[in-house]
Amino acid sequence: MGQRRWSWPLDGLAALALGALQTQAYVHTQLWWLQLVCTGALAWRVARAAPARAAWLGACFGTAWVAAGTWWLFISMHRYGGLPAWMAVLAVLALSAFLSLYLALALSLFARWRRDRPVTDALMFAAFWLLAELARGAIFTGFPWVASGYAHVDGPLAAWAPWVGVYGMGALAAFIAALPVLQIERSPRAWLVRLLVPLVLLFGPWLAGVPDFTRPTGTLAVTLLQGNVPQEEKFETEHQAAALEWHLAALAAAKSDLVIAPETAIPFLPQQLPDGVWDGLQQRFTQGGTAALIGLPMGDEQAGYTNSAVGFAPGQPPYRYDKQHLVPFGEFIPFAFKWFTRMMNIPLGDFERGPLVAPSFVVKGERVAPNICYEDLFGEELAARFADAASAPTLLANISNIGWFGDSSAIPQHLQISRMRTLELQRPMVRATNTGATVVIDPHGMVLHELAPHTRGVLEGRVQGREGLTPFVRWASRFDLWPLWLLALAVLLACRKRAGP
Repeated sequence: MGQRRWSWPLDGLAALALGALQTQAYVHTQLWWLQLVCTGALAWRVARAAPARAAWLGACFGTAWVAAGTWWLFISMHRYGGLPAWMAVLAVLALSAFLSLYLALALSLFARWRRDRPVTDALMFAAFWLLAELARGAIFTGFPWVASGYAHVDGPLAAWAPWVGVYGMGALAAFIAALPVLQIERSPRAWLVRLLVPLVLLFGPWLAGVPDFTRPTGTLAVTLLQGNVPQEEKFETEHQAAALEWHLAALAAAKSDLVIAPETAIPFLPQQLPDGVWDGLQQRFTQGGTAALIGLPMGDEQAGYTNSAVGFAPGQPPYRYDKQHLVPFGEFIPFAFKWFTRMMNIPLGDFERGPLVAPSFVVKGERVAPNICYEDLFGEELAARFADAASAPTLLANISNIGWFGDSSAIPQHLQISRMRTLELQRPMVRATNTGATVVIDPHGMVLHELAPHTRGVLEGRVQGREGLTPFVRWASRFDLWPLWLLALAVLLACRKRAGP
């Protein structure tokens, strides 16, 4: 079928609409099918386009995808950073456009190399899609927010999570979306037959049931704090005393096995606290029956500063976890961008990194693995802590403060990210956050207990640790994401040589 002569602006508008529309599935995860529909529509149009127009379609789709999924960055830069609105909008668009270049290049190469054979082309489309997502998630420290697999945390593709992880799920989604539309373009009569393959991939493992790769260990009673400190007050001296008092009182009142306070719940270095406060915290939790994990900055001018979590447990020396995957512009300033950060009135840090493989915090025999803020976005980095099965975490704990982004979709998006990690690793996760989502998640991605976002409160619940390794953990802990990179390249090489349908 000949290529229609759609105008470039019309093509661009259609791709923008599709990219923005699919982001609904990253918050309202019951709409997981919407991501497939939008990706399939993109594949159909790209398969009819020359390489240059395919790149244009990828750039438009990708820009709208990232911008609609991360528009809340505007809030941090404008409301809290004081950046003029127009400049904050341009900054979000510029970041989104830059990150869309991976997809633009991938679709351009797909349009150049496609063989006009539905199965082969669908495999190529999925392989290029995978490479684009891996590049966005790894290059320049990586920013894989709203990676396509996250739209399927409540869909049937979630059954693949413990096998192939979020990126593998995204590649499967791309193949499932592309094959029917490419087949109907070639031969409508074979469409129903070729539809069986995507249906089996989509629903087969889900209907068969997800194997339990892990087994229960012990159970902890947990207390999770949500201070709901407004971001504009968090670092203002006149408001800090009241917030500190609430957190200290809630920590002191906890009677569970483990109490967790969120990222920078104490926004001071230990040496900056009033006399006796730090020593009192240590005494409270090293001599009683409750352990504590508390978010605060650590370090000094000579050693450098870290975004950290400090743990105190009965009969144990103090524990410390330093954040390893830092946020660009928030926790370190990329080269040549100091001019941009100087324009914003935000207390930005230039922190030191912690180790990639950090020890766990042991509480009553359970090995609790902390991660801070968007570190749970990088499942392969969490998996690295499982390389030694004997000391692998039995429970994950995320402490976050995304109050920078107001009452936006950032909170439910971050919740879906944490749920994906529990599916990949088959480990429960507890989340103690400043503004939400403060939750207890079981090892199969189900939220067991939850506090309403943007409220001050204390969440109490019970969580059961797990031991054992999923297939995803086994390969990602040893080889990072390299198996997926190599798989995508191998598929492309095989498809380039393939002569069949």
